[in-house]
Amino acid sequence: MPNKLLPASGPGRPKDLIKRQAILEAAKSLFLSLGYDGSSMDAIAAEAGVSKLTVYSHFTDKETLFSAAVKAKCQEQLPELFFDLAQGTPIEAVLLNIGHGFHTLINSRESVEMHRLMVAQACQNPKLSQMFYEAGPQRLLDEMARLLSKAGQAGQLRIDDASRAADQFFSLIKGGANFRLLIGCTSPPQGEAAEQHVEAAVGMFVRAYRPD
Repeated sequence: MPNKLLPASGPGRPKDLIKRQAILEAAKSLFLSLGYDGSSMDAIAAEAGVSKLTVYSHFTDKETLFSAAVKAKCQEQLPELFFDLAQGTPIEAVLLNIGHGFHTLINSRESVEMHRLMVAQACQNPKLSQMFYEAGPQRLLDEMARLLSKAGQAGQLRIDDASRAADQFFSLIKGGANFRLLIGCTSPPQGEAAEQHVEAAVGMFVRAYRPD
């Protein structure tokens, strides 16, 4: 006799998506406020308003949940669509969109707190640091490298090493202001100052890689 209390099977059900999002939001909140070690799966389940079994049904362990939370944060600000180069679209316009999104992401409160957490965890849990890097920074670098390769093939840029160029692009957008923000020496760049910084960085990048 089937158990009528169990939900019907099948991926992609709206209730499942809502619960998954609630778990991710709870995980991001607790990881930032309590740290990785201080955030138990029980606490995350309680914060999300679901059972621990539900958390494990979506994420097999805490490391997987942490990685998913980092990836979700990046995708909120920089969805994969940002890295698409449609035919006839100037690369400058695409890079400006990415630059503004990335600048907002790295200077957000959540991102700053997460980076500080990872620095604090670096010596204690290098595996966690690797997971963070692969879920966040490495994914963005890979997406950017693919975009720059396409721009090179389309003749919009002259790119010999797409991975190196991707690293240079994000470094330009970060600038010194992000480091000062991480160590608490300044407030996040906003408004016209942020706009000008991103536009100047994109302009420099395009001039450096513009075809002869």
